[in-house]
Amino acid sequence: MTVINGRHFYDLEGFYEEISRVFMKDEDWKVGTLDGFDDILYGFQGEITWEDAAKSRADLGLHLTQEFYENKIRQGKPFNIPLIKKKLDDLLAGKGQTLFEILVEIIQSHQNITLILD
Repeated sequence: MTVINGRHFYDLEGFYEEISRVFMKDEDWKVGTLDGFDDILYGFQGEITWEDAAKSRADLGLHLTQEFYENKIRQGKPFNIPLIKKKLDDLLAGKGQTLFEILVEIIQSHQNITLILD
């Protein structure tokens, strides 16, 4: 069983650190994007338990997700600004996904992985 420990992080950068520690012990690079996180899961098979998922749901919730999108809008290229603005508008209207929900969806999109939120 592989464990993501929600007590080890409180933001997206910390999540990437935790993921790098858990999945990439022998690698000389670290995960740093949502796409990178998705990519490393292609080589994984089995069960992932996300401990303290409720803490992570709160930490990676509305406020941090809003900040995430606003930073991308400020950066501009190479990001699709109209799409990011739509995602931000949806989030603020209560229709969009938080970072926690996006991360869970990424994990659940891999058929060889069972996710347990603990």
